[in-house]
Amino acid sequence: MPLTRLFWLVLLAMTAFAGNSLLCRAALRQTGLDAATFTLLRLISGALVMSLLARGRQTAISGSWLSALALFVYAGAFSLAYLTLTAGTGALLLFGAVQATMILTGLWAGERLNPGPVAGLALALSGLVILLLPGLAAPPLSGALLMLAAGVAWGVYSLRGRGVGNPLGATAGNFLRAVPLGFLLSLLLLRWLHWDATGALYAIVSGGLASGLGYAVWYTAVPELSATRAATVQLSAPIIAAAGGIALLGEPLSWRLLLAAAAILSGIALVVYRRQG
Repeated sequence: MPLTRLFWLVLLAMTAFAGNSLLCRAALRQTGLDAATFTLLRLISGALVMSLLARGRQTAISGSWLSALALFVYAGAFSLAYLTLTAGTGALLLFGAVQATMILTGLWAGERLNPGPVAGLALALSGLVILLLPGLAAPPLSGALLMLAAGVAWGVYSLRGRGVGNPLGATAGNFLRAVPLGFLLSLLLLRWLHWDATGALYAIVSGGLASGLGYAVWYTAVPELSATRAATVQLSAPIIAAAGGIALLGEPLSWRLLLAAAAILSGIALVVYRRQG
């Protein structure tokens, strides 16, 4: 694949992933749509788009209920967290929790890290501590814990998906299985149900474009990337989300966020480079 085309595919995929944070935050902040309905519409539209893509490529739809449960927990906690978090803070917490889950799982399974990666992991975790320390600029604890839970769930989902021979079909199947769980969440939170057409459109775009087409583009680019580069380029997603939140949603930029972002992303980059390079 030509390098220029690969660059644009990767940039498009990372922008789509960051777009999920921006669309969710915009829907819950600027419209009246509730978080459970956002989650349900995102899952439905994502399932439809991924299924159409899989069938268009003559790819069998597969997946599993355990992976679908992890996907649902991620999507639900993600939406609920963005009731209180800014786009950049939420993306940073999400990404940090995802990578920490995958790295710590590898250590639990017996992987060995050299002193450099250990220092990187400590640096990344210190960034999360900086972000969550009490103070005027600290994110609400409830939202932060929900986003950390979303990150852990997405980390589990990613770990379960490693080595899957048919990632597009598996993702389509997992989205389809997560839809009834989304209906259950809406029933449990029925008293907070509130419809808004604009918010619903944001949710559909989040599921159909930012999730569905974003994953399809990413799967096209990944085979052309080394493991190191594939992991490293994902460091750009929370930065894009933070920049979009500031530029499009008028969210504030704080020194706490900058310092935490530098620590988390530098630490993870060090771990990824030494583990995969």
